[in-house]
Amino acid sequence: MDAFYASVEQRDNPDLRGKPVAVGGSAARGVVAAASYEARAFGVRSALPSVTAKRRCPDLIFVKPRFEVYRAVSAQIRAIFAEHTDLIEPLSLDEAYLDVTQNKLNIAIATEIARMIRARILEVTGLNASAGISYCKFLAKMASDINKPNGQAVITPKIGPEFVAQLPVKTFHGVGPATAAKMEQLGILTGADLRAKSLEFLQAHFGKSGGWYYRISRGIDERPVQPNRPRKSVGAEDTFMTDILALIPAQAELSPLSEKVWSHCAAKAISGRTVTLKVKFSDFQQLTRSRTFARPIASQSALLEAASGLLADVFPVEKPIRLLGITLSSLDQGEDRAEGQLALF
Repeated sequence: MDAFYASVEQRDNPDLRGKPVAVGGSAARGVVAAASYEARAFGVRSALPSVTAKRRCPDLIFVKPRFEVYRAVSAQIRAIFAEHTDLIEPLSLDEAYLDVTQNKLNIAIATEIARMIRARILEVTGLNASAGISYCKFLAKMASDINKPNGQAVITPKIGPEFVAQLPVKTFHGVGPATAAKMEQLGILTGADLRAKSLEFLQAHFGKSGGWYYRISRGIDERPVQPNRPRKSVGAEDTFMTDILALIPAQAELSPLSEKVWSHCAAKAISGRTVTLKVKFSDFQQLTRSRTFARPIASQSALLEAASGLLADVFPVEKPIRLLGITLSSLDQGEDRAEGQLALF
């Protein structure tokens, strides 16, 4: 979907149409969750601190997120996908992979299916979508950004390897800023530079990811579309109206976060063994601390206790805290939960 959250807000509020809109945060606190294309023209993007976004775009309008609305629209879109295939792998509320090799309407050309889906989404939701069509997930993802907004692009097997060769590695899906910087230090700036490195070289510098970089530099990605891909983590975070410098007030902020995480786990009958605490300071520097237990966490109080212990280990802090987050990972199904005291590995 194109600027999904912001587009929903502009759809539902005509006064926002044609104006720079940021969903999430506020003029003084928080971060941008999504930005309209009018805002993006000023360099406003998701994950940007709200104060920076406002500095870049003084006329920026901040809107509180309405996730219940976004989820409802996402369900409409998912239903449209299901008219064509059951092989749907959601990545988020507004993005998914579809395998249409065999499809319900027996349409031979994937580009035509993409056009039909985009037209149907516009008809049902009033929103624009873009699509990438290719023979593998990596290239389909890269293609989806080529003609945004409201467009689609195709990368065929014939042009796939050369398409990758000319791309800057920093634009590769799955290559973050830290990895891109490391690649640059190694003289790897483009897909062609990456392809020139041996498998042994890439594994030596990037570990298990080295094999992945070796393959995608050649346009090879054999991952299937997984309709029932298991969730890897459940998390919640909050940016405070006033920065916190003392331990007890900081620990008090963990209670609603643990409640939010545990409510989701209880609804889905899941738990997890790894608790991760995220701390972001007033200068936007952040750190994480994790602890893995031998058995799944059995209650919200246990989750809160684990997160509070991780936070206590961070103190005393030299600068105020603006955000805290809790994530539960190494997820297990409900029947694997264990009651009683948690034991550390």
